Amino acid sequence: MQVLETRVDTGSEAYRENFAAMRELVEELRRELRTARDERSEKARRRNAELGKRTVQQRLDLLLDPGTPWLELAPLAARGMYDGGVHGAGSRAGIGVVCGREVVVLANDPMIKGGTIYPLGVKKTLRVQTIALENRLPMITLVDSGGAFLPLQSEIFPDVDDGGRVFYNQAWLSKRNIPQLTAVMGLCTAGGAYIPAMSDHVVHVRGTGAIFLGGPPLVRAATGEVVTAEELGGADVHCRESGVSDYFAEDDADAVRLLRDIVSTLPPGRRAEFACRPPAAPLYPAEELYGIVPRRLHVSYDVREVLARLVDGSEFLEFKALYGPTLVCGWAYLHGFLVGILGNNGVLLSESSLKATQFIQLCDRQGVPLIFLQNITGYIVGREYERGGITKDGHKMVNAVATATVPKFTVMTGASFGAGNYGMCGRAYSPRFLWSWPNARIGVMGPAQAADVLVSVKNDQLAREGQPPLGPEAVEAIRGPVLAFGEQEGSAYHSSANLWDDGILDPAQTRDVLGLAIAAARNAPLEGRDQGHGTFRM
Repeated sequence: MQVLETRVDTGSEAYRENFAAMRELVEELRRELRTARDERSEKARRRNAELGKRTVQQRLDLLLDPGTPWLELAPLAARGMYDGGVHGAGSRAGIGVVCGREVVVLANDPMIKGGTIYPLGVKKTLRVQTIALENRLPMITLVDSGGAFLPLQSEIFPDVDDGGRVFYNQAWLSKRNIPQLTAVMGLCTAGGAYIPAMSDHVVHVRGTGAIFLGGPPLVRAATGEVVTAEELGGADVHCRESGVSDYFAEDDADAVRLLRDIVSTLPPGRRAEFACRPPAAPLYPAEELYGIVPRRLHVSYDVREVLARLVDGSEFLEFKALYGPTLVCGWAYLHGFLVGILGNNGVLLSESSLKATQFIQLCDRQGVPLIFLQNITGYIVGREYERGGITKDGHKMVNAVATATVPKFTVMTGASFGAGNYGMCGRAYSPRFLWSWPNARIGVMGPAQAADVLVSVKNDQLAREGQPPLGPEAVEAIRGPVLAFGEQEGSAYHSSANLWDDGILDPAQTRDVLGLAIAAARNAPLEGRDQGHGTFRM
């Protein structure tokens, strides 16, 4: 493969300004992550300690193999929502290593509203289950939850993507022979009681763990019976009498020890056979990405400079380098895994769309995972391009992205607007994982373009009515709110809070995160590659 030679002048003023701007964004990200991980009230900390329970971080430290990587999922879910204190949507989740085995872990945080489940907490659980299903990863759940947050019950209970879907997914995990392990470390109430009941292995902690469909207050209200949580659904009840729980644990540490013992007995899964070679570091420092990516989205840059700081040895075999140059496609190794990469170098034209279609089909047939580096304002528009077939050519690319059966991974490195989000494998196109950089922006179109469209529509209406166009003040009255709204709702933090991505990345960590994700995806054998038509030139 050809070595990508950088043309970046790290001493230039533009580079230094870009570097400073991105470093500021990364520092802000680190502060937000620390807040989500550590900000808990003293009252909640004290109550947790009085019950003899470990913090979520302490439980994770006991569970995961020392010195192994932890790929956290959606750490900023629900950021700034509800009352601003439902950090991580009330849970910690990620992919880690337990007894040498890659697993997905979901842990309720009882120091956030007693572990009660908010609507975005349900969405996060469903996302984690989807990751377990798609990647065939054993799922470990550390339950410590007071159940649904009742004031928002209508957003949690009845719909296809609400709480009941959690148990539907558990049934499918079981059907597909994906192990589910649950440790009941605190309350496990109402519908949540089905989580252990539908798991393969259930560890129950004495004194703090309690499983019941209706807790003591509900039992008293419904039947008049007065009963404690331990009498109603404690470890002794469910290990000795009901048989719901399988393993009796004295405390959190004992429960984690049992979980690790169980994981050590799981049979090995069948892995996908990705092409591999010994990994090699890129030739250029990852931190140089800070200075390469412009401060303003409308300023272009060569995506090959990003690739040179992500892939092994900075080596890249470019596909159709002279055709459709606004999209860069090619093969490289990343942490030793052969991957196909698509990166935007401008707006998507018919030629770049057709190139992408052919490249995606080749990777799919050859079993090569796909990485999309998304910095796209959309597909080209205009009379000339419509006559040239941009709609049908864009459709071919979108179709290829949707139907590719190999694992797909997406990183939003800048703009993500309009149908370009679809063509470059946005969330709706089911990438195995999707992340944003802190400078990323997402929307149907850019805020400025949206504002101009609304002004134009209003002026067209006025013209039909025989009235003069809007004056400067009226134009600003339309543009101002649209620009402010677009800036707020288009930000990476808004995306991450709503679980439109799996987290915001420090750009310098992108290579390692992608390597971990590809390794996790290997746990699922490649399926369905013998379906459909063969590759053909468009």
